[in-house]
Amino acid sequence: MPTAAASAREILVRLHDVMASRTPAQAKLNSVVGIVGEAMASEVCSIYLLREGVLELFATRGLAQEAVHVTKMALGEGLVGTIAEQVETLNLDEAASHPDFAYRPETGEDRFHSFAGVPIIRRERAVGVLCVQHVESRRYDDVEIEALQTVAMVLSELIANAELVDASGAATMRPQSTAPMRIAGLRLVDGMASGYAVFHQPRVHVEHTVAEDAEAERHRVYAAFDKMRDQIERLASQAEFGGGGEHEEVLETYKMFAYDEGWSRRINEAIDSGLTAEAAIERVQQRTRMRMRQIDDPLLADRMHDLEDLSNRLLRIVSGQMGTAAQMGLRQDTILIARNLGPAELLEYDRRRLKGVILEEGSLTAHVTIVARAMGVPVLGRVRDVRRLVGEGDLLLLDVTAGNVFARPSSAMEEAFDTALQLRQKRRAVFAALKTEAPITKDGHRLTVMVNAGLRDDVAALDMTGADGIGLFRTEFQFLVSATLPSRERQQRLYRDVLDAAGDRPVVFRTVDIGGDKALPYLNKADADEENPAMGWRALRLALERGGLMKVQARALLEAAAGRTLNVMFPMVSEPWEFDEARALFEAQRDWLSTRNKKLPTDIRYGAMLEVPALAEQLDLLLPNVAFLSVGTNDLTQFLFAADRANPKLAERYDWLSAAILRFLARLVEPTRAAGVQLTVCGEMGGRPLEAMALIGLGIERLSITPAAVGPIKAMVRTLDRAALSAHMATLLKAPPRDMRGALTDWARQHGVELA
Repeated sequence: MPTAAASAREILVRLHDVMASRTPAQAKLNSVVGIVGEAMASEVCSIYLLREGVLELFATRGLAQEAVHVTKMALGEGLVGTIAEQVETLNLDEAASHPDFAYRPETGEDRFHSFAGVPIIRRERAVGVLCVQHVESRRYDDVEIEALQTVAMVLSELIANAELVDASGAATMRPQSTAPMRIAGLRLVDGMASGYAVFHQPRVHVEHTVAEDAEAERHRVYAAFDKMRDQIERLASQAEFGGGGEHEEVLETYKMFAYDEGWSRRINEAIDSGLTAEAAIERVQQRTRMRMRQIDDPLLADRMHDLEDLSNRLLRIVSGQMGTAAQMGLRQDTILIARNLGPAELLEYDRRRLKGVILEEGSLTAHVTIVARAMGVPVLGRVRDVRRLVGEGDLLLLDVTAGNVFARPSSAMEEAFDTALQLRQKRRAVFAALKTEAPITKDGHRLTVMVNAGLRDDVAALDMTGADGIGLFRTEFQFLVSATLPSRERQQRLYRDVLDAAGDRPVVFRTVDIGGDKALPYLNKADADEENPAMGWRALRLALERGGLMKVQARALLEAAAGRTLNVMFPMVSEPWEFDEARALFEAQRDWLSTRNKKLPTDIRYGAMLEVPALAEQLDLLLPNVAFLSVGTNDLTQFLFAADRANPKLAERYDWLSAAILRFLARLVEPTRAAGVQLTVCGEMGGRPLEAMALIGLGIERLSITPAAVGPIKAMVRTLDRAALSAHMATLLKAPPRDMRGALTDWARQHGVELA
C-alpha cells in the first residue's frame, strides 16, 4: 500500500498543471474531480462549494451531470452539509446508515454505498467539501483520507483565486453594528480593565500550496524550527514572575512541544506529498484542529492549543509574516482579542499596555490562563463570536468579575464602569485593612476563615488576606499542567514549599482529584469515554485502583511534612471503607519510611470530602475515624439535584440557598460536633456573603474559600449577630419560604449585616 505522502504526491503532480493552465475555473474543477477519481479508483468524486450560504454541487465525476449547479444543501444538511458545518471528515462504509444522510434523486447516487468527504478549508472555515463514493461498501484507508485532505488544501487555493466562494470568511471584519454592546463570557482570571481592542492575528493565510522543490521547502522548515526554538528558550528565560510557580512548569511543557520530533516528522511527510513549507505546516495544523474538535477532554484539548500556538509561530517564521500585534508593538492601553493564545504568545506582549485578554475559547486549566494569572492580567474566555462582534480599535470595558465586556460603550456606560472600578478599588482597600482583624461576630463568636489553593504562588494569599490557613490545597493542579506524571521529588518539593510558606498556619492537602472530566493525557485513557464523567471513575475511586500513583503522592506528602503536622484529605468518598483503604495506604507508606529511618510528620490528621450524599447516611461509621470533614458544595449540589453544573441550562437553576441544600447541611452539624470532628465548607458557596451567612446560621464555623472572598466574608462576619441568626435559620428551615434567598436578604438588611 502506498504511503499517504506518495498517494497525495501522485495527485498533486497532475494538479499542478491544471492549476497553472489558463482554462476557466469550472474546467479546472472538472479536471480535478477526474484526476482524484482516477487516482483513487473511485466511481464518484464531487466538489461542493459554499455560495450564498448554501453548498452547491460544482463538479462531479460519476454523479449525473444534470445535477451540477442544481443540487444544493444548507450547512448541516446531509452528509456534505454536516462536514462543512462541523469542519470534520466523514468516512462511512454505508452512507445511508448515517443519521444525517439526505438522498438527492437528481444525482443518481442511490447505487453508491461507501462515502468519504473532507472539508475544503479557507481561513479556518469550510468553504466547500471534496467527497468520493464507491458502489461497494467499504471504509476508506487512512492513506486515501489523508490524500483527500491534502488535495482539499490545494483546492482551497484554486477556488479562492477564482473567487468561486463567498468572501464572508475574512479574518478581520468590521462588526455589523457600531452600537454599544454587552457580551458575556466565562471568568478565567478576575479583574477589571479598560482599553482598545487589538486583534492578536496569529494566523498566516497560505497562498501557495504546491511545491516546486521539496528539498528547498524542507530546508526552510528546518531553519524555521531552529529560529522558533531559540525564541522559546529566550522567552522562557526572560519570564519574570518571581521564584517558583506552576507557570514555570507550563513553560517547560511548552518547550517540550517545541522539540517534539513527531510533530516535525509529520510536517516533513506533508512536504514529501508535494506541499510547500507553509502548506505542510498548515496541513498538519488542520489535522490537529480536527482532532481537537473531536476531543471531549478539556485538558488534552488545552495541550493541543499549545501545539496550535507553536504551529502559528512556525508558520509566521517560515513565511516571513511576523506581524502579530506583539511584534508590531502596542501603542495604547490594550484589550487583546484572540480565538486562543499559547503561553509564549502572551509573554511577548508589553505588560505595561496589555490590560486584559478576551478569548473565543479558553478554560480555567489552560496554560495561558495559568500564566495570565501569574502576570496579573484579567482574562475573559468563551466569548462567542467576539472577533465578529468587536472591531479593531473599539473601546472595551472588561469586567471579568461580572463575566462580561462592554464594546463601544456610551458615555453613561463609561461613567458607570469608572464608578464601579473606583468602588472596587476602595472596597479592596477596606478589605485589605481587615487582614489583621479576626472574623469575630458581634456576639463574640470566633469563626475560622481559610483559603483554597492549588498553585505554589497561591500561598501568598495567606499574608495578603490574613486567612487562618489553607483549608483545601488541590494537589491535582500540578498534575494538570504537567506533560508527564510528576515525579515524587517534584511533588515533595511543591508540598514542602507550601508548608514552609504557610509557617504555623495549617494546610489541608487533598489527594489528587483526577479522572472523569479532569482526565490526564499521559494516563491510560481506557475509562475516558464516560457518559457522565463527574459521577464516574475519578478522584479516590481512580486513586485506589491506581495504587502506585497514590503511594507516590503519599510518600511525597509524608516526607514533605517531616517534623510537622500533616493534614490529608481524600476526595469523593462515597462509603467509609473507601476512606479506610486510603488511610491504610498512607499508614503503610509511613511504616515503610519509618523502617528506612526517614524523618516523619509529628502527627497525621486524616479527613474526608463529603461530596457524595450517600456518605451522609453513614456518618456514624465514618466519624470515629476522621479528624475533620469538609463539604464540597460544588459537587454536592449537582449530585443532590441530579444537575450537571457544566450544563449552562442547569448552571443557575438550582440555588445554594434552597431548603434542600440547607437542610442537608444542617443534618451534619450536630453529629460532627458530638464526635469532636471539625466541619468545614469548601467551595464557592462559602465565598458568597449571603450564602456564608446562612452556613453560619446553621452552626458551621469553618469556611475555606477563594482568597478574593476572604475580605468580604470577614466584613460580613463582623457585622453579624450569630445567636439571632441561628434562631431565625431554625424557623426558616421548619417552614421554608418559597424565596429563601429573598427572606435571608431581608433579614440581613434589617439587622445591618454587610453583604457587599
